[in-house]
Amino acid sequence: MFIQDKIFKAYDIRGVYPYEINEKNISIIVKSIYAYLKPKSEIQNFTIALGYDMRLSSPSLFYSAKKALLECGASVINLGLVSTPTLYYSILKYKYDAGIQISASHNPKQYNGLKIIKRLNNKIIKIGKTTGMNEIKKIALSNCKFISKRNGTFKKNLNVLQNEVTDALKLINLKQLKKFTIVADPGNAMGSLYLNKLFKEIPGKLIRMNFKLDGTFPSHQPDPLQFDTLRSIRERVIKEKADFGIAPDGDGDRIFFIDEKGSVIPATLISSLITREILLKKKNEKILVDIRYTNNVKNVCKKYKGIISISKVGHALITEQLNKEKAAFAGESSGHFYFRETGGAESSIRVIVIVLNVLSKENKPISEIVSDLSTSYESGEINFELNTDISPTKIINDFAKTFSDGKISWLDGLAIDFDNWRFNIRSSNTEPLLRLNIESDNKLLLEEKLNILLKQMSRFGAKRK
Repeated sequence: MFIQDKIFKAYDIRGVYPYEINEKNISIIVKSIYAYLKPKSEIQNFTIALGYDMRLSSPSLFYSAKKALLECGASVINLGLVSTPTLYYSILKYKYDAGIQISASHNPKQYNGLKIIKRLNNKIIKIGKTTGMNEIKKIALSNCKFISKRNGTFKKNLNVLQNEVTDALKLINLKQLKKFTIVADPGNAMGSLYLNKLFKEIPGKLIRMNFKLDGTFPSHQPDPLQFDTLRSIRERVIKEKADFGIAPDGDGDRIFFIDEKGSVIPATLISSLITREILLKKKNEKILVDIRYTNNVKNVCKKYKGIISISKVGHALITEQLNKEKAAFAGESSGHFYFRETGGAESSIRVIVIVLNVLSKENKPISEIVSDLSTSYESGEINFELNTDISPTKIINDFAKTFSDGKISWLDGLAIDFDNWRFNIRSSNTEPLLRLNIESDNKLLLEEKLNILLKQMSRFGAKRK
């Protein structure tokens, strides 16, 4: 069965259905995953949790993946339709050895794929380019035969989400939670499941937009990082005079918030809010923030006695670094939020609960709360398509030479810090793009420096996407 090596991405396996990923080749892929994950010594009951999203191809891919795992001798736990964070939660909660989520996250409807996870004690390890993806690819492309000495077992666990919500609500005093009016738009995707379940347990009014699971995405692509997909929810928040809005992505592991004025709240300000809450309880905790935007979280850490650490971009890499450095929390500017208590994985439910608790305690609009935490203006990520004859490395090196008077970091692409502004330019891990981010403590200075950077980029014929 032909398998294209390009479907093995930096953090997951993903391709167009049925041309790049289908019911036949997923069997080889899943058996390769099992061959990599399972210890060499024969152990009984190597359990793999298996979940899937609402895409039209997911049920049949799920069936093929289940069949392949049973042929390998695995103990398969059927989680059914779940978000990716719910899969993560299940692995720690029930001490499963590993997990596979069939999903293509926020990608358009023609895509599908697999996210792969294994457990090491109380930590989540996401399989990515530094944690086993290359080995899985090598096995899958080797045309080797898979032989099992025994048949696997198949059980259902369809109550995981209720336990996930119950455990998240233990973070707060539920009796002190105020009633809020909240608009939510999960884009016909997996976030609707945990939003429905959560709001059965808490007070308040949930105004639902695009909650019906539909893998054709009739409303819009479930990618809140594309702010044009948030236009309807922003308008609805204002119309309903809601306290705020919630917009998860396709598989539910990213989440953005809309304030009561209809403005999108930068993810770094939600990270800053969570960071402050953590540090108010315990000082000197380590907090991770990705290289794209650092200043808002860094300044909160400085004020509330936290330790800041900078990470590369990418959810698998951040989970790995959080666990390695024993950090309490990590916030990514793309809307991923990670916690020590969840094994270093994302938990959108915990984020919502923390935000609700802060609003209940402070009795102020969310726009005012995050404004108090804001010390840096951010450009928003700007993407550039390059001509095939232009090397991204050449462009990045040219920027390093031009702005060599700043403090340079090569952690992930190029980041250069100056006294009152900074920028990061890096190649995308998932698309043939260059990504530019710039921030400053002065809005006019940000605009001035951004224009300079854009002119620099235009010299190479790069087209703004």
